[in-house]
Amino acid sequence: MANENVGVYEPGVDLTCHASAAVTGKRFVSITGNRQTADNGGNITVAHTGAGAKAFGVSKYDAASGGKVGVMRGNSRVTYVNCAANLAAGQDVESDASGRAIVKASGVAVGFAVTAATSGADAEISLY
Repeated sequence: MANENVGVYEPGVDLTCHASAAVTGKRFVSITGNRQTADNGGNITVAHTGAGAKAFGVSKYDAASGGKVGVMRGNSRVTYVNCAANLAAGQDVESDASGRAIVKASGVAVGFAVTAATSGADAEISLY
């Protein structure tokens, strides 16, 4: 076939990324720069999502700046995200300045709470 288009990443597949800053597990992360060079792994560069910003996925575990971090992705995928506010089931959520889930106010909705959670706890979030 001529000029065949092949998917780069499939929905719901976990990725290994490069942390441009220290990353805490179970937090929203966003792309923060270009892909690493091939001799440095070729990984996408991420860090915690900023307040109200678009998220790339959710970090699987803690990682030091310059290290590798697993990122969970996928529309409708349900995963744990640490929350910085009380959440009720069904509420849309956005990211706070540290990548934690809060009730959507004026930012980008990155998912919704599947179950209620209290501030500081891990919430079950269905990703958008």
